[in-house]
Amino acid sequence: MRAAWYRDFGPAKDVIETGEMDTPAPGIGEVLVRIACSGINPVDVKRRAGGRGAMTDDRVVPHFDGAGTIESVGDGVDASRVGERVWLYEAQWQSAMGTAAEYVSVPSSLATRLDDNTSFAEGAALGIPALTAHRCVYGDGDVSGQTILVTGGAGAVGNYAVQFARLGGATVITTVSSDEKAGLSNKAGAHHIINYRNEDVAESINAITDGGGVDRIVEVEFGGNLEISIAVLKTRGVIATYASDAIKEPTVPFYQLVYKNIVVRHELVFIMSEHAKQQAVSDVSGWMATGDVMHHLGPRFSLDETIQAHEAVEAGAYGKVLIEL
Repeated sequence: MRAAWYRDFGPAKDVIETGEMDTPAPGIGEVLVRIACSGINPVDVKRRAGGRGAMTDDRVVPHFDGAGTIESVGDGVDASRVGERVWLYEAQWQSAMGTAAEYVSVPSSLATRLDDNTSFAEGAALGIPALTAHRCVYGDGDVSGQTILVTGGAGAVGNYAVQFARLGGATVITTVSSDEKAGLSNKAGAHHIINYRNEDVAESINAITDGGGVDRIVEVEFGGNLEISIAVLKTRGVIATYASDAIKEPTVPFYQLVYKNIVVRHELVFIMSEHAKQQAVSDVSGWMATGDVMHHLGPRFSLDETIQAHEAVEAGAYGKVLIEL
């Protein structure tokens, strides 16, 4: 089969290769998926660059997310799954084989049925962003009647979080940095959109909520936004955060947090509980079946253009960057 891989960390143009390698066979409890589309997340390019731990294998085929068709199954998997359209998440977690290949073998539980109303490209956009967004929104249960702030509502996680929070009956406020991103957030269903480049976020939220504040924040930049978060959260509010790139090791203002009893939840999708993952998969699949979820797709590349695809992610491309096989 054809695949893309790297043997060492470094810039995409220096380390990514494309060529032929053996097609994997499904093991016990696994399915072999013929990949139609591979989705690239920021974590994929950061791992390739060396920013997320050491090399654990001589050769790594990257990318956690993807979509395709089950070609064959291993022992313990119902043969009726052959031919099933599926979307994948965590394909490369604790494995050297991700979705940047014509085939990948994964545990059957990581291959979720993809309804005919959803394209392979849309299926490949789900994975890490959708599961992270679901956990950040629903990590403490029902959100009906709550007011939720989603920072970065046009981002991969943020855009799904806006949709999922609204589907759960919450009032959704989001922050963006441009008119284009405001349009994306509006399309996702945000009730209130704040451009943080020319508006005071705390003042705007205070006006929107009549001084009441927000119940929960889905946070893309924990350190950089912490001062505002504390200012706008209600007592006993929650920050559910999945990234802090601007300030990687923020100083925690303990007493400001404790005197509002603010809970900070760190959400890394790979080590979410299995129950949380399955709840996310169930909810997301249900919403997609009824056409209630939209997907923000970005530039598309061929397998031979994997270098350019990684560079597009690093350049901040809008939407999920995809490799079509």
